[in-house]
Amino acid sequence: MSHKYPPVQGGGSLIIAWQAKDKNIVVVGGGEVAAGRILHALNADAKVTVICPASGLNDEVAFRVSEGQVSHKNKHFEPADLDGADMVLCAIDDPEASSRVWKLCKEKRIPANIADVPPECDFYFGSVYRDGPLQVMVSTNGNGPRLARIVRKKIADAIPDNMGTAIDNVGKLRKKLREISPTAEEGPKRMKWMSGVCESWSLEELVQMGEQDMDRLLAHYASEEIPGFQQIRASNT
Repeated sequence: MSHKYPPVQGGGSLIIAWQAKDKNIVVVGGGEVAAGRILHALNADAKVTVICPASGLNDEVAFRVSEGQVSHKNKHFEPADLDGADMVLCAIDDPEASSRVWKLCKEKRIPANIADVPPECDFYFGSVYRDGPLQVMVSTNGNGPRLARIVRKKIADAIPDNMGTAIDNVGKLRKKLREISPTAEEGPKRMKWMSGVCESWSLEELVQMGEQDMDRLLAHYASEEIPGFQQIRASNT
């Protein structure tokens, strides 16, 4: 029976999409690595507080501070800076200080990433490809960050252009479908129908799909039919 199921491959990470919107993320440090961490957090709509003397901020971090994109505490890290934190990203060139931050986070059960110290990380940052709502992350579990970038580039080169736009349009269609068929009982039918649309319409057609196309297409949901793009466009004229 065991050959029917995927084998367990230990040693990996549980790769998830962390919903960080409006969460309080504390970044300790203000250099190049911190700048990258800050951008990741801001892209996830988190509330970011940077703990670092002003003299230690690089140009990018200083810009985000001046623009009000992040809060800034012009000082060295203190334990009280963890109050109210939902996550901590430490990026300083001081191993002993970094370990102190990590130990405090463990005591307070705050998930933390300590840059360049894999054993002191509750999670890792991977190399990310982004196209609108599409995010693809490559992780080497802390073993080879530069190799992760190479793999990410190869994946990005293989992804068709406008994939993000197609996903945006599918998301709009899905939202409209939930408005006309909101009950939990309709869930399996919604999923099956949406899957059919994504499989039968080409990427180019999904990119071109407009609001009127969506409304015309949704008129066929009750009957579970999935007309083609050209048929929908013909009915729009």
